[in-house]
Amino acid sequence: MSGGVDSSVAAALLARAGHEVTGVFTVDYDDPASPNCWRGDYQDAVRVAAKLGIKLLRWDFTKEYKKLVLDYMYREYAAGRTPNPDVRCNKFIKFGAWLKKAKKIGFDKIATGHYARSTTVIPSESAGRREIPVVKLLEAKDKNKDQTYFLHQLSQAQLQHVLFPLGNHTKPEVRKLAKKFGLSTADKAESMGICFVGEVPMKEFLQKKIKIKKGKVVTGDGQAVREHDGLAFYTIGQRIGIMSSGGPAAPASRVRNDHTQPLYVVDKSFKANELVVGHEDDPLLYKEEIRIGEINWIGGQTPQFPLKCKVRLRHRQELQNCVAQCHYEEAKGRRSNLSLRFTKSQRAVTPGQFAVFYLKGECLGGGVVKS
Repeated sequence: MSGGVDSSVAAALLARAGHEVTGVFTVDYDDPASPNCWRGDYQDAVRVAAKLGIKLLRWDFTKEYKKLVLDYMYREYAAGRTPNPDVRCNKFIKFGAWLKKAKKIGFDKIATGHYARSTTVIPSESAGRREIPVVKLLEAKDKNKDQTYFLHQLSQAQLQHVLFPLGNHTKPEVRKLAKKFGLSTADKAESMGICFVGEVPMKEFLQKKIKIKKGKVVTGDGQAVREHDGLAFYTIGQRIGIMSSGGPAAPASRVRNDHTQPLYVVDKSFKANELVVGHEDDPLLYKEEIRIGEINWIGGQTPQFPLKCKVRLRHRQELQNCVAQCHYEEAKGRRSNLSLRFTKSQRAVTPGQFAVFYLKGECLGGGVVKS
């Protein structure tokens, strides 16, 4: 129970369904500059638990969160990639450390306020062997709020112990239920930003660990436009303003001689420490094929290739048609990564982010964008 409306209603629905429910508030991040920054949310969770008549525990996972999420995030940004800490948080903290402790204490399931659904299927017996039940991860009823993108790295061992009470509800319905149940969080605004950290300027947050390393901002033809503070602080597709009216005009082949058009990050040259920019329609911003690795298949088995499915490259992006093809790591003779070819070229595909696969409403899994 985070103190937000979603987890509050999830707890209320379970309690009213007759489950023996215990709430848990976890402290995962404590900003040294703002000690106990989580206390306001904790008090909201306390009020909701009191209203529901359930016990509320408070657990501390700040060490695990720093090691498995924050340190990873800093490493990825320092390497010039743009990670998604929320995916990592779900895999290793919410459904990792939390679940492990809950099971150790004796709880059967953990439930969250995520907008997602799951169903358990028992494959038909084959060759006289009884198949193990498989949990499928399905899109939520509310497609605008669906959060399966952030859950695609979960395993069968994790999903076997998870409930998603909000999967068949829309956000407006959840707000109405919160008011119906008399919960103090009914009108509370949604939390945004980094998981458990909140809304903070990303550059400011990263500078706590990553030093400024200035370099040139150049056009695709190599003409210097201005100076950047370090490749770690920029992401592919990011708008970085317009070309200075007094600055150099780039050839039309890459950046049009138009000082009123905004510039976007289209590439990073790590060897030269240069940030490459172009206009919104720059060809470098679009890709027809990408490579991904670190694949997790939720069902536990690798599908047959080539795989025609849909993919989402960022949260809330409209699903895109693609064909996934497996590649083998020659030295070890095993499947190591995939190539994705899109029906429609994709804008601002960002290394470090995740490509998540879907087929007929089911989230199949996904992996990290490599190139």
